[in-house]
Amino acid sequence: METRLAGGDVALESQNDDGEEVYAPIAYLADDSQEPTRRLEARRRDDLAGPGLQQALDVLDARSRRIVEQRWLQVNDDGSGGMTLHELAAEYGVSAERIRQIEVAAMKKMRKALAEAA
Repeated sequence: METRLAGGDVALESQNDDGEEVYAPIAYLADDSQEPTRRLEARRRDDLAGPGLQQALDVLDARSRRIVEQRWLQVNDDGSGGMTLHELAAEYGVSAERIRQIEVAAMKKMRKALAEAA
């Protein structure tokens, strides 16, 4: 007991002002991942990424849904993103600008559906 009482105090925060990075006990004692607000935010993000995204896609008509899926949700074999506006335009026989307009309108509908789901 005397050894413990005779021991010096340990600062939780670094007292080093010389510019070098020092790891004080507070750096490894704090665990922000279990903070209630962060857990709630993570749960909400996961809900929007899974079931929320599916609900938002269900709001769209077939063409708009396919355009959004091909542009944003598809990953090619080489790791690149989905189809380009020009590729979709050639497939549907319309201009790339029209595909972009459909995509913008679909994204607005999806944002509205996600806001209602939250």
